[in-house]
Amino acid sequence: MRTLYIDRRDASLDSESGALTVRVAGERPASFPLSLVERVVVHGNANLSGRLLGELWKRDCGLLVLSGRRLDPTARFLGRPRRDIATRLAQYELVRDPDRRLAFARRIVRAKLETEGRLLDRLARRTGRDGPRLRDALAQIRTGLEQLAGTADLAGLTGIEGAAAAAYFRAFTGFFAPALEFTGRNRRPPRDPVNVCLSLGYTLLQFEASRQVQMHGLDPMLGALHAPAAGRESLACDLVEPLRTHVDRLAFELFADGVLRKGHFHRAGEACMLGKEGRRRYYEAWERRAPAIARLLGRICGDLVRELRGTVPAAIEVEP
Repeated sequence: MRTLYIDRRDASLDSESGALTVRVAGERPASFPLSLVERVVVHGNANLSGRLLGELWKRDCGLLVLSGRRLDPTARFLGRPRRDIATRLAQYELVRDPDRRLAFARRIVRAKLETEGRLLDRLARRTGRDGPRLRDALAQIRTGLEQLAGTADLAGLTGIEGAAAAAYFRAFTGFFAPALEFTGRNRRPPRDPVNVCLSLGYTLLQFEASRQVQMHGLDPMLGALHAPAAGRESLACDLVEPLRTHVDRLAFELFADGVLRKGHFHRAGEACMLGKEGRRRYYEAWERRAPAIARLLGRICGDLVRELRGTVPAAIEVEP
């Protein structure tokens, strides 16, 4: 995965002779060939030249800017939109057709439930843990999968997905040490180390999903499971759902393997923050998994484009 992470305070980024240059006061400039960079992630306050932004746009290089403290996305672009308007028109027709939209949304929910069940099984085998929450979650997921075929509308699908997700997270918390204080999903701001990692991972995953959607000539704003809403990339949100377990598994492994510890985090009011060394470790771990995630998203988008062209249904089969 050719991603450049910039995590230096008051860094200045520019483009010179086909390279991205990074300057920090008192240090030698660093230079990276733009031909080798597919995306840039900037953390904190940095200065980006207009010349660099133009080069990133021209080269279809994605840019994600994260806030200094909470790692929230504050700015980004995905590269140039594709010129294939026919693909987008076909996408609009799919979303306007209630039956086709429901069928696609059903595939998304099915894939998500299947990956949630597989991850819980995998973590149970690795840790040897069992208990009522795990058994209840697996039973809820099985029930949801059985109910999908008979669901007649999107509200029913979201109800099944929501019930399974709630049970999944109740079981998922049991695989983390009590000292991490992970009792469930929380955000804006995340209040414990595990939720910090989940929020950061979901942000990176959403960024890549939006980028792959646009690269394949699709409209990120028009989804099936997620209804169109102002400012929401609904199709990217759809495609993220079955892949969330990749982020969940990464969070588990980082703490279980001792890559991240509670000491890598600090508190600021009710918010939990990931320190610089922890961010470095997280980004390194993410990059080892990111190529497979990008390929999965690219394959799903490619299958959807082929479905829109009238060939085969879009396959959504992912492995956590």
